[in-house]
Amino acid sequence: MKTFLPDFESVLKAGVTTTCLCWTLTRTDELQIAVTEHDQPLIVDGRTYAAGGGLDGLRFSVSASLAPGQAETRGAVSHDGITEADLAAGLWDGARIDVIRADWARPEHFVPVWSGRLTRLRQGVAAFEAELVSLKADLERPVGRIYARRCDATLGDARCGVDRALFPGAVCDQRFETCGDVFSNAHNFRGFPHLPGTEALLAGPPRTGNTGGPR
Repeated sequence: MKTFLPDFESVLKAGVTTTCLCWTLTRTDELQIAVTEHDQPLIVDGRTYAAGGGLDGLRFSVSASLAPGQAETRGAVSHDGITEADLAAGLWDGARIDVIRADWARPEHFVPVWSGRLTRLRQGVAAFEAELVSLKADLERPVGRIYARRCDATLGDARCGVDRALFPGAVCDQRFETCGDVFSNAHNFRGFPHLPGTEALLAGPPRTGNTGGPR
């Protein structure tokens, strides 16, 4: 639920044209730019938004559920800090975008509109097209590791550490025994070979000799 100052709420309801959108874009390497569609720079909540920038044709979709809201934009980002080379190199992939609507006549009046991340950047005929997804999408990201008996590394990668040149044509079945006996690499095993299986969880107490202690 968004909270509006009474004066700003009346401005929005009146449909006057003294409001504009302002964007803050933050890359994953913490490089940040702030732009506004207004034709003059704006200082809103202590942040300076450069004039004449932003994302063209931006449309938002939000929901009250945990499903990530979507947004899509087509056109050019107008800011000297965003170059075609950086876009092509993927430096803006996953960048966070925070959008507010501010009253350029009285910049102390503003309200958050949308927050999300830049995804699926595509080069179009005349400019680029981008899709944005709300921050709810972060809830869908896998966090941590899956506990399993077998290794989850790939033979020869940085987590595995095996020099594949020493084992031409070798294939790893990701078992602990194979890691130690074939590759002498048990110290880098990325699984949990001693993890109890479902048989241990389903096993009941022994019929005889049950003293209440461990099996």
